[in-house]
Amino acid sequence: MNRSIDPGILGAGDNGEPVAIAPPDAVVVGSAARDVTAADRRGWRLGGGVTYGALTLARLGLRVGAVIGVDEPGSTAAELDLLREAGADVRLVHLARTPVFENVETSAGRVQTCVEPGQPLPAEALQDLPPDWQAASTWLLAPVADELPDAWASVPPPRATVGLGWQGILRELGRGLRVTRRPPRPSALVSRADVVGVSHQDVDPGTEIESLSHLLHPGATLLVTEGQRGGWRLTIGDDGPIARRRYPSIAADREIDPTGAGDVFLAAYLASGLIPLGGSGRRGSDLRLAAAAASHVIEGPGLRGVPTLGQVARRLAGSLSRAMEPNPSQPGSSEPDPSRLEPGA
Repeated sequence: MNRSIDPGILGAGDNGEPVAIAPPDAVVVGSAARDVTAADRRGWRLGGGVTYGALTLARLGLRVGAVIGVDEPGSTAAELDLLREAGADVRLVHLARTPVFENVETSAGRVQTCVEPGQPLPAEALQDLPPDWQAASTWLLAPVADELPDAWASVPPPRATVGLGWQGILRELGRGLRVTRRPPRPSALVSRADVVGVSHQDVDPGTEIESLSHLLHPGATLLVTEGQRGGWRLTIGDDGPIARRRYPSIAADREIDPTGAGDVFLAAYLASGLIPLGGSGRRGSDLRLAAAAASHVIEGPGLRGVPTLGQVARRLAGSLSRAMEPNPSQPGSSEPDPSRLEPGA
């Protein structure tokens, strides 16, 4: 098997001697993608759900362990230092090939071309990690090109909360071909996940919510993001959604790069129960925190737009006058419950 894993960096004590880093609150897994861009002297930026998710959790104050598949150019990317500087314990799994994409933003949405689809990130990589990583209470499985085999579904312990970036397995990829949608289908990763995030742009317009919800286990949460229109949180029961909540977006000061907004939203939502800002008990506070974090990331190029806890707190404070929209399932609401996903405005 063509892989190896770098050991993490130990912290330093007062006497300069290395000391073990405390076990992570959250473990994030996936391969980094390289996104082609002329705006970077390298000709690409490092991205992918694993990097956005790990940096978000770390900048929100969590102890983070990140298992990141990288190719040779990606292994020395400066973006990885952003994760380390934020306190993440980064473990690199060296692969011969990882995903490379070219993204073009148009008035009709993003046109994405697969330059390189990459190769699987084997679950056996976890064998090289500290045993206490498996005690993490939160796991984020963040594939970008369907690189996580089903075996990863059984890696988090049963008691852990598992988040999944669904969009990462909803892509048909071919070297040199335009990326197209893959219809949602049964998956061990989806079945295991407690919180599943997906954009309305990642599934065909008109997709029935019921067809998505039946792929999740009862008690799971489905987060459907709709860009500037906000999105939906659906709680799944035995026969489909049993609770639905609409949330509004929080306006960004400017839009420079929309890459990673969904990944940041999902990671911040997972973090909301583990940090003070998310534990206020206010109705919808977890969704507001996630929306505030997602609004920040689009204001900067690549990972540099991922916000700190302080930035999120300030944006939340500035948006308090904007109340959450009424729950559409309540009488008198003018917006119906979603039964199917509609194309973006």
